[in-house]
Amino acid sequence: MEMISFEKAFGIVMGSEVITKTEKIDFRDSSGRILAEKVVSDTDMPPFDKASMDGYACRLQDLELDLKIVDTIPAGKYPEKEISRGECSKIMTGAQIPPGADCIIIVEDTEVLPSGKVRITGNSSKQNIAFKGEDIIKGDVVLHPGKLIKPQDIAVMASAGHTSVLVSRKPDVAIISSGSELVEPWELPDISKIRNSNSFQLMAQAGRTGARGKYYGIAKDNEEETFLLIKKAISENDLTIISGGVSVGEFDFVPAVMKRAGVDIIFSRLAIKPGKPTTFGKVDGKFVFGLPGNPVSSFMLFELLVRPFIYRIMGYDWKPLRIKLPLKEDVSRKYSDRMALLPVIITDDNEVKPVEYHGSAHISALPHAFGIIEIPVGINRVKKGEIVSVRQI
Repeated sequence: MEMISFEKAFGIVMGSEVITKTEKIDFRDSSGRILAEKVVSDTDMPPFDKASMDGYACRLQDLELDLKIVDTIPAGKYPEKEISRGECSKIMTGAQIPPGADCIIIVEDTEVLPSGKVRITGNSSKQNIAFKGEDIIKGDVVLHPGKLIKPQDIAVMASAGHTSVLVSRKPDVAIISSGSELVEPWELPDISKIRNSNSFQLMAQAGRTGARGKYYGIAKDNEEETFLLIKKAISENDLTIISGGVSVGEFDFVPAVMKRAGVDIIFSRLAIKPGKPTTFGKVDGKFVFGLPGNPVSSFMLFELLVRPFIYRIMGYDWKPLRIKLPLKEDVSRKYSDRMALLPVIITDDNEVKPVEYHGSAHISALPHAFGIIEIPVGINRVKKGEIVSVRQI
């Protein structure tokens, strides 16, 4: 199968037909979920004209007069007195404006006279009133489908009386690592063995999207065992991710096993470094990614391809944070036939600097990186001072 550009692969993945499943949940549990319906307010906000500052509610035409206090209105109390000429009510922030009043004079611009009356001493021209419906009118759509729900959205739903909310169901994502050299993290590796780091990195990455990661263990370098594990994972999940076994070595038979499991493989080689042997396929409305076995490769290709795809399954058009800053030092490479991914930090001088990086197996490079930069195909050198786009990871 031919090697294709990352841009083409991204278009294939994101253009795949997906079905977004939904569920109703309590709005208090919806933070971090993807909204799947319009949220409509059942009330005006504010629901009445209210004071935006502590002060005195009075009439603008009476500001030259000494005003008699006829009522005290704390928040939550209905005003008992209508304001007439020469009168005012002491009022607290959030309280309803009494009939007849058309302004609030803040406490700092007033003086209480020995007679008990209030004199306006300042020259404030502000009304200091939040008017009924100035934020939201009853029936307004306050939140739209496809939004990642944040804590501030919870406040909006609470104000709108929307206490049961339709959200996208969390997709089930199977994680499998391939390779007889792997042992679990809680085991002490024997000679020629290494701990399985990929699966738990991928589980955490999947969890960050809001998906439900399900660990299926290590597939040893045995074709039948790998087939049975992949077949089971596909049948039980929306998306299956296998790391390792997708290259061209004698025991790299994951693509063949995927085909045996009925997977239609769309691509299996990308013009990207690291991450060349990345594979993508689908079967019966389910999707399968084969990611490289080296941990940096699997991490980066998850971020670039899998993460946006999981969000798409949930109906969310996710855009990663990108920051454009100058490069602190020259970056060069010998070959430019593939797009290169390079982990970087942002210095205290707001410049971009590559971290110490020895290649796709250098797992300890990533914790120090703020993000990655992409060096396009055909570019061998990026000079100091050039503006680069840093994609946060």
